[in-house]
Amino acid sequence: MSVLNRFLKYVSFDTQSNETSATTPSTDKQMNLAVALKEEVEAMGLTEISLDEHAYLMATLPANTDAKIPTIGFIAHLDTSPDMSGENVKPRIVENYDGKDILLNEKENIVLSPLLFPELLCHTGENLIVTDGTTLLGADDKAGIAEIMTAVQYLIDHPEIKHGKIRIAFNPDEEIGMGASKFDVAKFGCEWAYTMDGGEVGELEYENFNAAAAVVKIKGLNVHPGYAKNKMVNAGLIAALFAGMLPSNERPEHTEGYEGFFHLTGINGTVEEANLSYIVRDHDKNKFEQRLKRLEDITFYLNKAYFQGTVQLEIKQQYRNMREIVGPQQHIIDLAKRAMSEVGVEPLVRPIRGGTDGAQLSFKGLPCPNIFAGGLNFHGRYEWIPVQSMEKAVSVIVKIVELNVLA
Repeated sequence: MSVLNRFLKYVSFDTQSNETSATTPSTDKQMNLAVALKEEVEAMGLTEISLDEHAYLMATLPANTDAKIPTIGFIAHLDTSPDMSGENVKPRIVENYDGKDILLNEKENIVLSPLLFPELLCHTGENLIVTDGTTLLGADDKAGIAEIMTAVQYLIDHPEIKHGKIRIAFNPDEEIGMGASKFDVAKFGCEWAYTMDGGEVGELEYENFNAAAAVVKIKGLNVHPGYAKNKMVNAGLIAALFAGMLPSNERPEHTEGYEGFFHLTGINGTVEEANLSYIVRDHDKNKFEQRLKRLEDITFYLNKAYFQGTVQLEIKQQYRNMREIVGPQQHIIDLAKRAMSEVGVEPLVRPIRGGTDGAQLSFKGLPCPNIFAGGLNFHGRYEWIPVQSMEKAVSVIVKIVELNVLA
């Protein structure tokens, strides 16, 4: 089965995760795809197949040589983003893309245009898979699953390519930050692995944000406004004051590259009480700590200006920059870069302006940089992926496996 046919099959499964759920997987429907994949790897003849109650599927392609070769793995996630429906996806292939607007949905006049998405022009002449404008596509990360499965089948069909033991894994709930939460690294048994979860062709990422979530709870004092002088404490206004004390140029809409930010994700309030929700991000560990301290300093200042306990700050650490773990093991990156170069893909080493399962897995003892899967405009109706990009990702996986013998 081609990588295209696999991808079209997998996106027919609705696997949207749910960030409000307390279970793993966060939605039962993720297990449906996991079960289908389990049946597929069984039919392929893989070994050490396991699917646990949390929808973590693992399997092994045994070594076909007696040489001592490090065991490596490839990982992708089952779920799609809660940001948009992944139910009843209707993918369409635009063959030999001509660089013009693509009408996704005539009824609702939804158009995928290079005027808004100029990266389309980098893929003229290729076959693009697009949505019908009413759902996301699911390339994040069913493209990664399709690429791993296709590469493994290719290695089975070409035993002349010598390789060590290869492990593959598909996990739930990456999109809600819980993909690595119940991942059994010891059971996976790899020296290192790669997540196939990046975007544009050539992306190779081993740096991500340090991340935390912050909740600011403000208690006010509400009295009749006609008699409020020297008595009223307006929690809503204090919330606005708190937000205004953070630098306006350090928001997501004003940052790029290695620049961190404070992102106000939610605000609600009355005179009596108010709440602010933030995510805090920075690649640099020291700058990240300074950002958290800034939140603490503002909290201290406002409590001093009003009265102690007016403002309460709760900070929850989320994930750390995997460069701390992967960076010192440069051979892992060099292997991927060499594999890309040998199959005609220019490596694009970039920091991830977000998180990845690989970050959490790295700190659990499994160094795990991220490789492109080929999709673009993830999490929405304008998501698309070139068939040729998926084919290149398959070639990169196969070449990594081949070169690992020689490393």
